Formats: sequence, C-alpha cells, structure tokens
Amino acid sequence: MLRIGSYKLPNRVALAPMAGVTDLPFRRLCHELGAGLVISEMISCNPRLRDSRKTRWRSRHDAEMEPRSVQIAGNDPAQMAATARHNVAGGAQIIDINMGCPARKVCRKAAGSALLADEPLVRTILEAVVAAVDVPVTLKIRTGATPQTRNGVTIGRIAEDAGIAALAVHGRTRACAFKGEVEYDTIAAIVTATQFPVFANGDIDSPEAAAAVIAHTGAAGVMIGRAAQGRPWLCGQIATHLATGVTPPAPSKMQQLAILHRHVAQLHEFYGDFMGVRIARKHMSWYLQHNPDYATHRRLFNKLLLPGEQLHYINQLPESANNEVLAA
Repeated sequence: MLRIGSYKLPNRVALAPMAGVTDLPFRRLCHELGAGLVISEMISCNPRLRDSRKTRWRSRHDAEMEPRSVQIAGNDPAQMAATARHNVAGGAQIIDINMGCPARKVCRKAAGSALLADEPLVRTILEAVVAAVDVPVTLKIRTGATPQTRNGVTIGRIAEDAGIAALAVHGRTRACAFKGEVEYDTIAAIVTATQFPVFANGDIDSPEAAAAVIAHTGAAGVMIGRAAQGRPWLCGQIATHLATGVTPPAPSKMQQLAILHRHVAQLHEFYGDFMGVRIARKHMSWYLQHNPDYATHRRLFNKLLLPGEQLHYINQLPESANNEVLAA
C-alpha cells in the first residue's frame, strides 16, 4: 500500500495540482470518483498575496477529503517555510512544493521548474520547509531545466536527503513545457536511485498508458493531469485497472451529464454567480470536447450569463441529436 508519511493512500493514482483547474469542486469530484490523492492549486508564498481572493479560494479545504494536500510555490526558503506553516495551521495535512511548473510567469520569478537549475537553492528550500512543519512534505519536479541538463536524479537524491516524503516527476524538462514526447527513462532512473515513493507524470491519458508507464519506470504510482479535465472519473478508472487489470467503463452519457450538472452547480456555489458562471465555461468545454457539436455547444454556452441558464442548458443536452459521446 502506498504511503506518504503516516497517510495510507487508497490507491496509486494522484490528481496533479493544476492552476485554474484543481479547485475544491474539481478535487472533491475526482476524489469521490476514485482519485487516491488530490492536491490543491498552487499557492504563492508571497505574503502580500496571502489575503487575496485567489489565495483564499485556493486555500479552502474539504474536511471530508483526506489527506488534504496543499501545493506552495516560491523561491525564498523563509517565505516557503512560513507559507507551509500557515497552511498547516489552516488544515493542510501534506505540503507539496512546486518545482515543476513551466509557466513563464512562474519561472520569471525563479520559481517552479526554474529552481531545478539551482541545486543548492533546491536543497535549502526543501530543508527549510521540512523543518518548518510536522506534516509530510512532497515535491513535484520535471526531469531538469533543459534536455541537455537533465538533473532529475540529483534532485531526487537531494529531496530524499532533505526528508521529502514522496516525489512526483513530469517526464519533460522546463524548456519542453508541454511539447514533444514525454521521456520516462529519467523517471525510471530516479526510482532506482531513491527509496521514497515516486509518482510518474506526463501524458498518461488512459488506464493502459498508466500501467505501461509503471511497468517502464517502476514508479509507485501515477499522477494524472490534463487528461482528467472533463473526465473526473479517469483517476478512478486507472486505479481500478492498476489494482485488478480490469478497466471499468466510463460513466454512461446520462451519468456524465449528471456529473457535469453537479460540477457546474458546485462551481456556482463555490465562486458565486459572477465568477462561477465564467469558470464553468472552460469545464463545460472539456466535458464536451469529443462531442461532434462541440463548437456549437461551446459558443452557445459561453454566451450564458446566469447560473440557472447554464444548468438549464446542460439539462437540455440529452435532446441534442449529436450528443452520443461526451468523453472517451
């Protein structure tokens, strides 16, 4: 059984932290549908942003989802330690450190995956955060800064020495962003070089792909990112496949519509009418991305301004002649 510190996870599948995606409503839904671990959106360690609306949203936890894992990001060891303490005081049971985000606005501040080029600073940050809290600390990285400077194995050893409880590795470098094929050999090398649990991440979009990646890397588990957008049941499908070799079918069309309806209603409740309606648009787009009338549905749904209008639109979807497939 996979453990992170004292926490025993129900399965080997984690939902990756994704800014603008893994808010509380989406985490709750993925957890309910079978994800073994869900992690919050990235929270900045900048103390000036601690009371911002975005940080307050990202800091909210559901007492029914445990362990509650909160991801923090920054490049100042003292600020990272303080942010870790602040979030543990607010209910976080695991602190996750972001050294994997390739976004320019994050890397411009020498945070996220930009940190991988500064191994001494990586060590200092990890040691500071681990020493600051009495909960497990995990880390998410990429395989290195560039394909020519893949230092994932070195970072993995630094992390283990610093007391990190588990590591997630995206099989691309910072320079690759999300382009090109994922490279899993470095993940396999990290698994061989360390003793703590390693989650393999990157372009795992099916139960069969997850099993193949684990077979190739020897990873303790997998972390699912963009493939779960519009498919909150995917983590559960993968978990069942890894445990039994059998892949459960995706929810039926009507079940998917019910999930979508509930998800959108929870977004309205969580963010309020104005922001909830706007955030629901991208999730609706992901759910319907395989629909033959996707472009039409997206255009019409994005014109709606009221929560009731959005929910009514979803209720009418079964009447669409071309609504046979919502998600694969």
